[in-house]
Amino acid sequence: MSRLATDYAHDFGRLADFYNGNPADPSAWREAIARTQQHVRARDGVADVIAAQQRRRHAPPAAVAAAEQLRDPRTVAIVTGQQAGLFGGPLYTLVKAITTLRLAARVRDEYHVPAVAIFWADGEDHDWEEVRSCCVLDGEAGLKAAALPPSAGASRPVGRVTLDDAVDAALAALQAALPPTEFTPQILDTLTRAYRPGTGMSAAFALLVEELLGPLGLVVYESSDPATKPLVADLFAKEIGMAGASAGRAIRAGEALQQAGYHAQVTPAEGSLALFRLGNERESIRVDGTTAVIGDERVPLADLEVRARTAPDGFSPNVLLRPVVQDTLFPTVCYVAGPGETAYFAQLKDVYASFDVPMPLVHPRPTLTLLDANALKFLTKHDLPLETLRAQDESALNELLEAALPPAVEASLGDALRSIEERLSAVAAAVATVDPTLEGAARSTQGRMQDDLKKLQAKIIQAAKRKDETLRRQFKHAQAQAFPGGTPQERVVGFVYFLNKYGPTLIDRLCQEPPLDLGTHWVLTP
Repeated sequence: MSRLATDYAHDFGRLADFYNGNPADPSAWREAIARTQQHVRARDGVADVIAAQQRRRHAPPAAVAAAEQLRDPRTVAIVTGQQAGLFGGPLYTLVKAITTLRLAARVRDEYHVPAVAIFWADGEDHDWEEVRSCCVLDGEAGLKAAALPPSAGASRPVGRVTLDDAVDAALAALQAALPPTEFTPQILDTLTRAYRPGTGMSAAFALLVEELLGPLGLVVYESSDPATKPLVADLFAKEIGMAGASAGRAIRAGEALQQAGYHAQVTPAEGSLALFRLGNERESIRVDGTTAVIGDERVPLADLEVRARTAPDGFSPNVLLRPVVQDTLFPTVCYVAGPGETAYFAQLKDVYASFDVPMPLVHPRPTLTLLDANALKFLTKHDLPLETLRAQDESALNELLEAALPPAVEASLGDALRSIEERLSAVAAAVATVDPTLEGAARSTQGRMQDDLKKLQAKIIQAAKRKDETLRRQFKHAQAQAFPGGTPQERVVGFVYFLNKYGPTLIDRLCQEPPLDLGTHWVLTP
């Protein structure tokens, strides 16, 4: 965990100047609700766009009813988002979405205002390599990937990718890798209905998330929908008219963070716009005086500003402007963020202010690891911290085995090491009185004897490993679940793996726990 993430959770005062309120402070929620309700926005226009999306997806009634609440000027929103990934993406995607539902329920209960949970399905990013695969654990707890082919257009927005027959092959690879359970037919049927040839990648992702969590009232919004762009055309035009000022504000905030001992999450180029020109690919825009430079093309900024107002679907916000676009459209009182998102929000306070859009609270998503009962029992029995499993070696296992050696072996090895130290030190001191040059030879002899004894100790541990293969299997079983390939489980294993293993009751469990306290990593056994 970065220093910024740690201080955000445990010492917010150090970072207060970079954010718009502490999510652990009830008064910050009341203030955020008030300023969000007071801000004028195109509520009916946004609700109309979402209603059209929901009709295309045949959204469940609970999601439709929740979206209709956005027309009410009292309604606030808890928002999170994620790139549109194959088969839903990693576990943390599901956790973020469920956290929005839980926080929305808390706002309704504690602050007595209508609150809606919104999931921003990001289809305008172009990181195809990051989203084209889904990893699961096979029957031997090995990490297996089901993937779509690499994209020829590296800068093409994911929302403009249409799935072809390769998605059927990816589904077959997923089915082959998933350990069969009573829930396998249901999860595969859900995935097959969402990820079909001819369907857009972003649309498939949105359909999957909505099918799983729409019945609980989650509103899914496809950000690549051009129907929303006219609602933010003025914002795009203002960004162009400010000629790179947003990048400058983020740069200065990053410098202030670094001076305070933190890191800058975003490093925009000076003079760049927080917009892309959107076509088959996304093209960055930089400012040269009164001219916008887009690849080899030079366009007067005034002309580009007019184009943004008249054809806003030709533009897409970058990481600096996307949150401002989001909170122009939605009455966002709080954003549920991953660690990187929490960090880049620290550079956006002045950007929000320049557009006169209220900056929301930022609530870090819970972090968690799902372990089966055997893995948790192993960790508990040996009092082994979860983090010790991260190193992809057997150092922690060796310590366990060493601690499990018969006392007589451990005692005799210790006695021998102490005896060598004591006896050879005495020899070195004695020979030095005869010939000082011999002291070094005596010390070298001592070192070799100690090394030989340590090698013997290592051989004993290896023998213990062979003898206690059960302990080794238990260690590897827990390690493969918690840190597959050395990466935290929630960041690499697709949530479909866990739905396949535990069934729909996993969603029910995650709607109840872990607690939403900041700065704690939770281990759950579904």
